Amino acid sequence: MRARIYQPARTAMQSGTAKTKTWYLEFAPASGREIDPLMGWTSSDDTQAQVRLKFETREAAEDYAREKGLEFDVLEPHKRKANVRPRGYGENFATDRRTVWTH
Repeated sequence: MRARIYQPARTAMQSGTAKTKTWYLEFAPASGREIDPLMGWTSSDDTQAQVRLKFETREAAEDYAREKGLEFDVLEPHKRKANVRPRGYGENFATDRRTVWTH
């Protein structure tokens, strides 16, 4: 059985780094999805595709995969430089501003 180990990226609507520090192990789908002719829903008989394991470190995820005899691929995350202003959002409402805050 094949699995992938990865660290999730930030979403486009997220400026913080929450939920991006953990590593996940997901199994590759063993069979394709099928379309139900009556309702049009997609379904699969592969229950491993629903499993998503969470680990604190990459090494822990790799050790788990080796222990269970799983083949795995590690996807390295693309790190971006943090864009953190010194005072951030609160600066908009500071009393010591040099200019008046307007829209």
